[in-house]
Amino acid sequence: MASLRTLAPLAAFVASATAFTGLKTCDADLPMSCQNDTAVEDTCCFVTSGEILLTQFWDTEPVTGPADSWTIHGLWPNYCGGDYPSNCDSDREYTNITDILTEGGAKETLAEMEKYWKDYEGDDESFWEHEWGKHGTCVSTLEPECYGAGFEPGQDAIHYFATTVKLFKSLPTHKWLADAGITPSASEKYPFKDVKAALEKQHGASVSLSCDGDKLNEVWYAFNVKGSLQEGEFKAVDLSGSTSIAGDCSDQISYPPKTGANATRSASGFKPQTRPFKPLEPVNVGQN
Repeated sequence: MASLRTLAPLAAFVASATAFTGLKTCDADLPMSCQNDTAVEDTCCFVTSGEILLTQFWDTEPVTGPADSWTIHGLWPNYCGGDYPSNCDSDREYTNITDILTEGGAKETLAEMEKYWKDYEGDDESFWEHEWGKHGTCVSTLEPECYGAGFEPGQDAIHYFATTVKLFKSLPTHKWLADAGITPSASEKYPFKDVKAALEKQHGASVSLSCDGDKLNEVWYAFNVKGSLQEGEFKAVDLSGSTSIAGDCSDQISYPPKTGANATRSASGFKPQTRPFKPLEPVNVGQN
């Protein structure tokens, strides 16, 4: 049964709610993306691409991110058939993500990104800029007109990153696998079908896994959205079209631990959210 995650207004992620004054209020009766019978004209309240992917990495060479957590790859708008748009607005390809989040009062989001949205080469800022420019600028509900006359550059990006972090924390891949008896090991291998089944049971829909050689490396979770990306409900769905790849994993796969000088633990900071989200106050595998 597909699970439903409700993203509450993201003002809790910023110090000043005035940063989002003018954000359009959406009709509760709008259909889920990819599940509408007719075209939806209000693209500020409807994700026109349709399918949203939350993608995660498990990098061990080099070790990237906490030893007890996967890391964020990105949040990608895909078309309902599986293809995807990219680099949709060169004028909004910001190159100062850290400054935007800091000056916009989204320091909590930034702190989470510094733990869990890591570049394997150590250049987190460039990674964030890439993901925003390629994918974030293609989300219809993040268009400047959706913020009214008071839009200031960067408000859209803050919402993109805050939504990504929040959705990521509802998908604790490491914990879900551990609950199924699948833990990082330097010697043991696991049946691919068992790894996939463990995550699909928790997600409520199919997932796509990718491997680097025989090593588990990436997972994709797919959603349809009711309302805006910023404040909508996310429904777990099977991956569609070309994104429903079988992956490049063998029948028996390794899940190596993150060990060495770069390994850290996240127990003090990572608190997976329960499903569905509690109301709060205000295609290509690789470095896609």
